[in-house]
Amino acid sequence: MISSLQGKVEALGTDWAVVNVGGIGFQVYMPTSTLSSLGAIGSEVRLYTHLHLREDNVALYGFASPEELSLFQTLTSVSGLGPKMALAMLSAMSLEQLVTAIATGNADILTTIPGIGKKVAHRIVLELKDKIGAGWIITPATQLAQENTEVLAALTSLGYSTAEAAKAIATLPPSSDLSLEEKIKLALAYFGGK
Repeated sequence: MISSLQGKVEALGTDWAVVNVGGIGFQVYMPTSTLSSLGAIGSEVRLYTHLHLREDNVALYGFASPEELSLFQTLTSVSGLGPKMALAMLSAMSLEQLVTAIATGNADILTTIPGIGKKVAHRIVLELKDKIGAGWIITPATQLAQENTEVLAALTSLGYSTAEAAKAIATLPPSSDLSLEEKIKLALAYFGGK
């Protein structure tokens, strides 16, 4: 098993990079968040990796943090969800957003990811809700996001990306005395003030 790589970036693609380790170039597939953090060709990188073996294919997947790797492995444990789709999920949403959506059972947010339909989103929530809820430490930021999942769903239904909606939600006052309508109005005011 190849659990990590440290070397120089030799080439970059849309969803992969070639990392040269001691004269051997490893093609590593990774989410866009990790890919964008690599830097230019020639820069030194360290990746946490998962070697995926199939009868007809061997692929190496790389991540910037052990937490991303762990979530990737957890996602690929869902029946019918392969590594390419798990990678697409990590590219579309941050680690915290995915963990929050699954832990709170919010399948609607998962359907905003290209390639994830309602059936797959519900299967992910069904199979992982207990694993994610028990196995992941929920930070105060994630707890705050749990309070605002309805606001997030409302903003994404209005056409804002999950990342944009999360930024607007982060500006909300920490008071839970606000109604859902008031939170949505304040979040929309964030976009109006930009």
